[in-house]
Amino acid sequence: MTTVLIADDQEIVRTGLRMILDAVSDIEVIAVADDGRQAVELASSLRPDVCLLDIRMPVMDGIEATRRLAGPDTDEPLPVIITTFDDDAYVHQALKAGARGFLLKDVDTELLVRAIHAAADGDALIAPTITARLLQKFADISTDPRPPEPIEPLSDREEETLLEVARGLTNAEIADKLHVSPGTVRAVLGHLMTKIGTRNRVELAIWAHETGRMRQTQ
Repeated sequence: MTTVLIADDQEIVRTGLRMILDAVSDIEVIAVADDGRQAVELASSLRPDVCLLDIRMPVMDGIEATRRLAGPDTDEPLPVIITTFDDDAYVHQALKAGARGFLLKDVDTELLVRAIHAAADGDALIAPTITARLLQKFADISTDPRPPEPIEPLSDREEETLLEVARGLTNAEIADKLHVSPGTVRAVLGHLMTKIGTRNRVELAIWAHETGRMRQTQ
């Protein structure tokens, strides 16, 4: 059973999301919050597997709540942003803060459930309509120097796995495409995160774009 906390300042949204998720047999909504601070406090005490967070909330917004929930000294719960704002700056901030997913509120139930399960499994899912657009845009317009390459070079298997992560594939899809087991994919991702110094697959995807790897494959 995957446990979920929902945080949104609009009661109708909280109620709607709860009704949708309560109808899913292997998901349980254990708490709701109407601002980011309350979400962080409830998450700290109840330890849900996944937190669904709106971006614009009073007291503390979803970006700051994500940062606190996904900081370097924390593990679970895992934040997923769900918002009405299809804004690249918001998406980038959320992913940099450690969000394990980014969805729009017009998402269908299937994708919402997939995103929750992906986050709980250590995966990440971003709405397909914004994945490539977002990452490529920030890679193209960035004026900052490229991130440094790791001291230990990436292996061929790590490089090809990294590219598939940056294309938005899940662990299962990568395993199928590269003809390896899902366990092998998880192990390779762990090695990549250690080498590169990232916390999750979303940061791996951003790093792949920022280092120009995706442009080289186009």
